[in-house]
Amino acid sequence: MRNIILSRGTASDIESQVNKVLRGLGNPEPPLRLQDVRDLLKLDRAYYSTTDDGFLREKISKLTIAGAQVLKRPGLLLEAVRKFDLRALYLPDCRRILLDRSQPDAKQRWNEAHEVGHSLLPWHADLMLGDHEQTVTPSCHAQIEAEANYAAGQLLFLQTRFLVAANDSSPDLDTVRSLKACFGNTFTTTFWRFVESAHSNLPMIGLIGANPNFPKRSGGEAVRYVIESPAYRKMFESLSVDHLQAGIASYCRPSKAGPLGSAEIVFSDRNGEAHVFLFESFSNTYDCLTLAVYQRPHRRVVGF
Repeated sequence: MRNIILSRGTASDIESQVNKVLRGLGNPEPPLRLQDVRDLLKLDRAYYSTTDDGFLREKISKLTIAGAQVLKRPGLLLEAVRKFDLRALYLPDCRRILLDRSQPDAKQRWNEAHEVGHSLLPWHADLMLGDHEQTVTPSCHAQIEAEANYAAGQLLFLQTRFLVAANDSSPDLDTVRSLKACFGNTFTTTFWRFVESAHSNLPMIGLIGANPNFPKRSGGEAVRYVIESPAYRKMFESLSVDHLQAGIASYCRPSKAGPLGSAEIVFSDRNGEAHVFLFESFSNTYDCLTLAVYQRPHRRVVGF
């Protein structure tokens, strides 16, 4: 799956909503305390377990007046949680965020921020429990989730605080590791945010998936996510997953954790001109994360 880059207007609206929250908190230092965010927004947090649905059933009984669809189908919430393997959800009528208690603390932090993002965006309120007038299409759902993810990133990385720190450092995985520690978020979320927003004029690609030496890991998917920076998408066509995986396989060491190696790889831009990217990979024991950063033009016109 490739990342969705929001329109400038949508991104600006989300940034404005998040900025209000951060100003209300007195522009805090990293890492952001989500409890402070909840207190400011008067949001409640609770936990559920998919193996014990008692709490969810209680919430459903209190949601029967929230909308016609929930009233007609009291099991809708339970169905959604189980079918889509939901790790968190936001209940707008009672201003409550529900988190799957089985998730690690670091992932719960992102999941909670994502649901806070839904709560901040007024145009999401009518979509959270299902719209009985129309079916939310997969493309619409993907857009909504991308907006909530963008809001979560703006919150957890304190907007321009992250950009200043990232842009003052070199574009490599060591910088991502340092920013992870500073802002208190997972390596993967820091990595994603770095590729999408840091060094805005520098084409970059981020890849998350299986180490090619262990193809059955990460659910067997060679590359689960391809994150393209706006500068990359403007200058280059999207490469196929097979091309990207072949490049990684050319240098990746058969290690299960830590640095996996690096190499310069050449491929062409939209005009057929060749350019050099530095690929660098790292394993966090279950995923191979690869950062590909533009280096320079390549004299020989060779497509990768």
